Amino acid sequence: MKVLVLGSGGREHALCEKISRSPQLETLFCAPGSDAISLIAHCVDLNILNPDELARFSKKNKISLVVVGPEAPLAAGVADELKRRKIACFGPTQRAARLESSKAFAKAFMVKYKIPTADFKVFESFDKVARYLAQTPERPVVVKASGLAGGKGVFICRNKKEALLSAKKLMEDKIFKEAGSCVVIEEFLQGPELSAMALIDGESFVFLPLSRDHKRLQDGDLGPNTGGMGAFAPVSVSAKIKREVNAIFKKVLRGIRQEKMDYRGILYCGLILTESGPKVLEFNCRLGDPETQAVLPLIESDILSFFMATTRKRLKVMRLKVRKDFSVCVNLVSQGYPEKIKIGRPIRGLERKRQEVQIFHSGTASQNGKWRTSGGRVLSVVGTAPKLSDARRKAYRTASRIFFPGMGLRRDIASTNTKGDSHGSL
Repeated sequence: MKVLVLGSGGREHALCEKISRSPQLETLFCAPGSDAISLIAHCVDLNILNPDELARFSKKNKISLVVVGPEAPLAAGVADELKRRKIACFGPTQRAARLESSKAFAKAFMVKYKIPTADFKVFESFDKVARYLAQTPERPVVVKASGLAGGKGVFICRNKKEALLSAKKLMEDKIFKEAGSCVVIEEFLQGPELSAMALIDGESFVFLPLSRDHKRLQDGDLGPNTGGMGAFAPVSVSAKIKREVNAIFKKVLRGIRQEKMDYRGILYCGLILTESGPKVLEFNCRLGDPETQAVLPLIESDILSFFMATTRKRLKVMRLKVRKDFSVCVNLVSQGYPEKIKIGRPIRGLERKRQEVQIFHSGTASQNGKWRTSGGRVLSVVGTAPKLSDARRKAYRTASRIFFPGMGLRRDIASTNTKGDSHGSL
């Protein structure tokens, strides 16, 4: 098989590494890729938001499968054009991807199909937000950009003043451009979070190991939301919670069928485990980042077989084989992340080989054989072991040997004193 992966971050590095191990693979391409990905795939300079350009490249190079990493190409309709030209694509169509690209659409979908979620209101003007907040009692709320904001468009607000300021940043200051022109204000929920990802072919689904992302910048789940400071898998939950999560996915699948959506790819449910049961915080229509870096090393099955089965609606006969190990991913980030980052810093400590530890590059560039920082999230350091504590120790031991000026990291990923809250902590 000839495979094209879209994207350039740590998630795509992990995807390319996993796909490169498939016995079915002939040639692996990645667009646009990165210097690190170029060591295992042919990187091609393509505009991944241009469906026609990607389809022409895929036809010319006889691509067997296109795997979409980030959300923006899905929102741009890349999957629609590829499927129109009979090119297999692991990723839902533009209409189905609205479950991620429009939080307002996703919330309405959840209400329609009785999927548990936080109470909410949708606003398309700042004046209406101001009037609504003036009429409500003082309480914590969550303000969200309805559109795509790179995982940073969520604001946990302790009071009405903070909620109003957050809505102003989104709707009037346009900090995320048009992504914040519509906002969702929802009930503040408390509890540990859970990342539930499953392959969905429109008729059935197969769960990947449950994981937990740590979105807040600082130890103890403090500071601003980020794209993710680390993750671990699998997360141990009760049989009751597993049944409830399974029931949520069944409802989503029913909704997808009822709405006649062409959904063949990953569905990510960001869940919060409240006292009244799991509730959906958000949908993503692709693999999570950094959850992917923690989850993929645990999968023993040939991932290409599962991606192709998804595109062909054959998941029902597939059985995913998973290692009985734990995985811990620690992200190393640039100074100033997630806002005004400093890049171009030299990275030391990547030369040594380490057993049971993988390093995925999220924001690096190679200059004259030396690695430098080129983004907010720089590296994902992933340790695996039969015990969670050992996987965690391996990840942090390796992270301690890596250095670049201004390097930041959380010291409590997968520790017992943090629950991975981003929505449920103030």
